[in-house]
Amino acid sequence: MNISISMPHLGWQTFFQQQLTLAELESSQCARIIAHHRSVYVLQLENRQFQLPITINMPAMTVGDWLLLTDDYQFIRLLERKSLLKRKSAGSKVDEQLIAVNIDVLFIVSSLNQDFNLNRIERYLAIANEATIEPVVVLTKSDLTDNWQALKAQLQSLDPFLPVEVVNSLDADSVDALKPWCKQGSSVSFIGSSGVGKSTLVNTLLGKQAQVTSHIREDDDKGRHTTTARSVHFMPSGGVLIDTPGMRELQLVECNDGVDKTFADISQLAEQCRFSNCQHSNEPDCAILQALEVGVIDKRRLNNYFKLQAEQARNSASMQVKRAKDKALSKMYRNVQTSARLSKKGY
Repeated sequence: MNISISMPHLGWQTFFQQQLTLAELESSQCARIIAHHRSVYVLQLENRQFQLPITINMPAMTVGDWLLLTDDYQFIRLLERKSLLKRKSAGSKVDEQLIAVNIDVLFIVSSLNQDFNLNRIERYLAIANEATIEPVVVLTKSDLTDNWQALKAQLQSLDPFLPVEVVNSLDADSVDALKPWCKQGSSVSFIGSSGVGKSTLVNTLLGKQAQVTSHIREDDDKGRHTTTARSVHFMPSGGVLIDTPGMRELQLVECNDGVDKTFADISQLAEQCRFSNCQHSNEPDCAILQALEVGVIDKRRLNNYFKLQAEQARNSASMQVKRAKDKALSKMYRNVQTSARLSKKGY
């Protein structure tokens, strides 16, 4: 399919350009994954769009990845990622799921109704900080409440430098507040639970009905899933928008640095404790307990810090065990295959 899009409008940056040798620049081409199906990736090049069959020899890839291809569109390699958002797979399965890659800005979307939840927003901030992606909190449905100033103040109390925008997703002028982050060459993504207005926000930014929208349930303000797959959109401003499905469950994995950065005030206090292995329960000279007692930190935030720390440590340990088992299993398969080959040759 012949669809022409300039490389900057695709999100091409110096970071990716520097990974190519002079020979590769002359004899190959780069493409970005814009859709991921069961057996093929849909790739966008500067002058065309085509499907690349998925083979077992390819690394795990997803929407947003950049690939190096031969002139006849054969896969060479995956370019190093600038950023990676991931989570533990939903349920009891021990695995990790890629959410989005090569993102510059993550819009964390929460509506100004019963969905507003500081604990959940801190969870999203942790994965953004782990991936070194700039987070921007977007509070939607400002037309339905007069209390948005108080809720915005609660967010700013977490981090006074955290960008927070309050918008009415149906109002293009209101949504214009997000455009400084959507400039040409920048890739942005939206994350948030179902029903917060992400799809409406995407449609307003794009200036067209690109995503299906639905109403929330009136009894509990809970949303219905309307975006069911990752999708890439090219914004009139020149930016790339990668939309993700609403997530009812987002468990952290390998996110220790992200948690520490999100709760920098608490993690810095922990360094002042008398004992390096302080559990912050009843140890003497515990800086965190002292700060809690005088009101420097609040109980909710401290409890969420402990919860996210424990969760990411537990999930990370499970992933390490799984990788060790997978490595041992792969080694056994290789040994069996080698023995079979030698047996056929009569050794």
